[in-house]
Amino acid sequence: MSRRSVLITGANRSIGFETARQLGRMGYRVWLGSRDGARGEAAARDLASEGCNVRGIALDVTDRASVRAAADLVMREDGKLDVLVNNAGISGGMEGTPSAQSIDVVREVYETNVLAPIAVTQAFLPLLKASGHANVVMVSSGLGSLGWLSDPSNPHYGVNNLGYNSSKSALNAVTVAFAKELAASGIKVNAADPGYTATDFNNHTGYRTVEQAAAGIVWLADQDASGPTGGFFFDRTPVPW
Repeated sequence: MSRRSVLITGANRSIGFETARQLGRMGYRVWLGSRDGARGEAAARDLASEGCNVRGIALDVTDRASVRAAADLVMREDGKLDVLVNNAGISGGMEGTPSAQSIDVVREVYETNVLAPIAVTQAFLPLLKASGHANVVMVSSGLGSLGWLSDPSNPHYGVNNLGYNSSKSALNAVTVAFAKELAASGIKVNAADPGYTATDFNNHTGYRTVEQAAAGIVWLADQDASGPTGGFFFDRTPVPW
């Protein structure tokens, strides 16, 4: 049986890097996607020194030509892809009220957090279908849960950011749409909430470690054919849409 493969976007640091490490230690062949090819290669070398089978791949998720080139490379090298983790994302800045946030910033956030995962998933779909059983993980956020955001008793209620929050809600809707379409092809699509994790994203103010955040993503990435699809999970617990 051939080794299972995974491609992770935005994986040269933080949660994406730790996800690559954990899946690499489990025996996955890892394609470590990075917008900056040099940084991606450096990160891949670090994981290879730990015994992981990792290869860096230049991948700017907002550049359609870069996405297409990455998919072509994986097709030539492997001919299939077993797991796709859409991890790359931006915050657009978490300050300011919805009425004051620049529409240009919101557009940029949506380009990276919503449109890019759609484009990447579409580009790699032939490879995922060639797997026979594949998993797609959308790295979302609890701030995309409309249930949590509208509940005054929930800690997420106080974070009233327009661009980032709504982009993750939209990504959750994208997750459901792909899950419904691809179920017949043996492809499971789920969203993961990594929680408030200490990363460069939030100046390391999060209370969770990257190891904890990645574990939930890895759990979804490694699901067998009996696993869930069209779900939204924090660690292994369902999150309300």
